[in-house]
Amino acid sequence: MRSLNSPAGVDLKSIIRVPGATLTPSDRRAIQCNVNFSTNQTAGMSFGSGHTSGARYEWQSACSILAGKVELQQQETADDVTAVNGHAALDLVPVEKRSAAPLRKPLSIADLSPAPTHGEKLRVAYQGVPGAYSEAAAGKAYPGCDAIPCDQFEVAFQTVELWIADRAVLPVENSLGGSIHRNYDLLLRHRLHIVGEVQLPVHHCLLALPGARKEFLRRVISHPQALSQCEHSLTKLGLNVIREAVDDTAGAAEYIAANNLHDTAAIASARAAELYGMQILADGIQDDRSNVTRFVMLAREPIIPRIDRPFKTSIVFAHDEGTSVLFKVLSAFAFRNISLTKIESRPHRHRPIRLADDANGGVAKHFEYIFYVDFEASMADVRAQNALAEVQEFTSFLRVLGSYPMDMTPWSPSSSATGE
Repeated sequence: MRSLNSPAGVDLKSIIRVPGATLTPSDRRAIQCNVNFSTNQTAGMSFGSGHTSGARYEWQSACSILAGKVELQQQETADDVTAVNGHAALDLVPVEKRSAAPLRKPLSIADLSPAPTHGEKLRVAYQGVPGAYSEAAAGKAYPGCDAIPCDQFEVAFQTVELWIADRAVLPVENSLGGSIHRNYDLLLRHRLHIVGEVQLPVHHCLLALPGARKEFLRRVISHPQALSQCEHSLTKLGLNVIREAVDDTAGAAEYIAANNLHDTAAIASARAAELYGMQILADGIQDDRSNVTRFVMLAREPIIPRIDRPFKTSIVFAHDEGTSVLFKVLSAFAFRNISLTKIESRPHRHRPIRLADDANGGVAKHFEYIFYVDFEASMADVRAQNALAEVQEFTSFLRVLGSYPMDMTPWSPSSSATGE
């Protein structure tokens, strides 16, 4: 029949590894299965006559088990083996054993943008260039922050959404010039949350290049709000100049310095004069000494509202049924003794005009509005929760922009801001 024979001088049992044993180099030899059809024994196992087919399978199994055990020893010892069962063995590359080391932690949102403590090297976006009032507001809101200038308001929103910045500080209203409508529209378009506010006194200066004189000026450039806030003061100075609007106050000073314009002045801050090497021709030229700009602090996530300090909540809503609904909305706050600090209407961009038939069969055109409201209450206050639940019944759209601490910092009308 068949037999499994070992090479001369090799004891198969001696090379089958037992637990704890190590295969030495002298034991690494070729293993070959030889078939002998003259005997009925396979590796010491006897098969009865008439079981040729079954014996073949058992012989193959025994040979495979033996070859597998030898190959396992070869992989563990990582040395050369000439052949297994008459075939060339795999050329296995030894794996170096290393000391156990902790696996690297998968990246998370916290890795992409660490959350430092309040004001400690936060990346804060603002609109303008260094020396802008918005930069001063960012420094007041987050002392010691890394201020990131942006050329447009929308870019500041996007830097926070794309994790380039952690916060944004943007103006929303001025005590003289009113609301900054562009930022109100952007608040509705983007999904950032208001997490705080800061009020910054504005102190305007008339800046020009060194050596320039007021009587030789032909043009004054600045942000439109700054020009409107200094209109009467410019007239009192006797300046017969063209007033030209630019994107921001500090940008006006930078433009004059970069182009060496001796016949042009800028309305900007004292810090802008220092940064761009300009002289101050007139200090404190704002028409009203109580000139304050309110900025909001924006973040990707809202903060947890509290009731242990004064909070303010900002919402936006829309309705489809005319002024009667607005009365009901305002009543929801009045009945709960919640003070409103602001109400602002803006035309609905996606539904600017509503058409309605009148009694004579004609067509009446009505503007569709959305309303921005600020009220003095925290969303943790039950009164505010109940008020908004009632408001939601009357409106077609309602969104909470943020519930955040009020800026209670005292300020003096004569104090000056150090930047915009």
